[in-house]
Amino acid sequence: MVRAKKFLGQHFLKDQNIALRIVESLILTGDKNFTLEIGPGMGVLTRLMMNNPKLDLHLVEIDRESVAYLKEHYPALTERIHEGDFLKMDLHQLTSDDIHIIGNFPYNISSQIFFRVLENRDQVKQVVCMLQKEVADRIAEKEGSKTYGILSVLLQAYYDVEYLFKVPPGVFNPPPKVMSAVIRLTRNGRKKLDCNEVLFQKVVKQGFQNRRKTLRNALKPLNLPAQIAALPVMDMRAEQLSVEQFISLTLQIEHAAE
Repeated sequence: MVRAKKFLGQHFLKDQNIALRIVESLILTGDKNFTLEIGPGMGVLTRLMMNNPKLDLHLVEIDRESVAYLKEHYPALTERIHEGDFLKMDLHQLTSDDIHIIGNFPYNISSQIFFRVLENRDQVKQVVCMLQKEVADRIAEKEGSKTYGILSVLLQAYYDVEYLFKVPPGVFNPPPKVMSAVIRLTRNGRKKLDCNEVLFQKVVKQGFQNRRKTLRNALKPLNLPAQIAALPVMDMRAEQLSVEQFISLTLQIEHAAE
């Protein structure tokens, strides 16, 4: 047994039925799907995937105790267990293939994992994960909601997000103090945005920095041209804009600066 470590945000899933539902949520396309499990712990998901001929399964685990447990109990996977921090990994060194990510994400770094997914969006084609419900709600939410935010816009620009099911605290050891949820992200057909992607991220992040303010006030630190400040959309708050409206606004800012 591995002792759950609070500083790593570990909560080990003990319900086999939920583990199976998570694994079955992974949509496999080809014959060999490079699949990276983040934070396998004691392998509750791993054991359900390791003999699937369609999966080229790799594990990334930062906890030494878990790594030792996995190598002992799943010796066939020893060469594919990567001890380290996913947030610092170079995915291109793992494989040049498309990557499917699965896992019960450590609750204290789940948002950071998604920012790394965004950085590797050309390689990461799918993510199936369990995380705290609050973050899952935020990622899946559409414009007009109080929970809609930076992660919602940035992820939905590149991924189709599906909210699959909720998970109660009692199925974990130790039980977290919050509800959990499972979501699936599938890379959409958008190779790149119609606007400058760096500027897009800057506009989205700055817009939500002061989400109660209108965009006219929230975006002031960007020193936008006067004709942009006069646009009707600038009377709206960031949470009211769809992904497409953020792209359109970024495009207008680009053109005004030319």
